[in-house]
Amino acid sequence: MSFLISSAHAQDAAAGQPGGEFGMLIMLAVFGLIFYFLLYRPQAKRVKEHKNLVSSLSKGDEVLTQGGLVGKITKVSDDKDFIEIALNESNNIVVQKSAVSAVLPKGTMKSI
Repeated sequence: MSFLISSAHAQDAAAGQPGGEFGMLIMLAVFGLIFYFLLYRPQAKRVKEHKNLVSSLSKGDEVLTQGGLVGKITKVSDDKDFIEIALNESNNIVVQKSAVSAVLPKGTMKSI
């Protein structure tokens, strides 16, 4: 195997570099910070905003669901996580509160 790796290079690698472990810990910390600020923190912020949106739902709000349905809330169940949405005068559906993606301004349904 000596013809593939020169013996001088192999001896340098075996001796190691002083402080190499410390440098590895610094790189690990930098990657941890990058992960926190670019991935975890924005996602946690979005989850918190959605949780506040779901908890503030009330009767009469016009909402957009994740499925693309627009309707007015007619009934909110506090003990369960379901709401009833009127799509028009004759069609009502029941969806989970977490399926609501946005609360629309009043009068949006009339303008559609």
